[in-house]
Amino acid sequence: MPLPAPGRPLAFVDTETTGATATRDRITEIAVITWDGERETRWSSLVNPHTRIPDFITSLTGISNEMVANALPFSELAAELAERLSGHIFVAHNARFDYAFLKNEFKRCNIDFRAPVLCTVKYSRQLFPEHSKHNLDALITRHGLEVSERHRAMGDAQAIFDFWKKSMRSSRSNNARPSKR
Repeated sequence: MPLPAPGRPLAFVDTETTGATATRDRITEIAVITWDGERETRWSSLVNPHTRIPDFITSLTGISNEMVANALPFSELAAELAERLSGHIFVAHNARFDYAFLKNEFKRCNIDFRAPVLCTVKYSRQLFPEHSKHNLDALITRHGLEVSERHRAMGDAQAIFDFWKKSMRSSRSNNARPSKR
């Protein structure tokens, strides 16, 4: 997996959802941290999914039906979110999951969302092939990352952003880029 060209803006994205199927389930929370190499911006929002959040998801994320009842639906956030993501490389942990959910939500709003994608699971596997686990909990522990709220969109987006920054510092200090697999 080639790294993005230096100076290419990145958007570290995490979503919380009502389930695991992007075509059926809906987003309940989204966070985006953009980074242009010097400056970061942060944005997050609860999202009213207009469907019930299963008890299992509430116990995992802490996001309840009551919390999202007065939140904006995705359709009212779509234009601003599309603008935030425009021109950025989409970076997420298990990026297919978050990207698929966003692509489906945008599609419901008649917005054709496309972005180059960097998956930090694949990136971690490339950087650290000696490790068998590359889930977010493993990265947090392995790299001593501090997470304010695990399984909440901004907490997880911050974790992948911190992993990225740490790996870039390490890569620069080693004066090498990870090899392709």
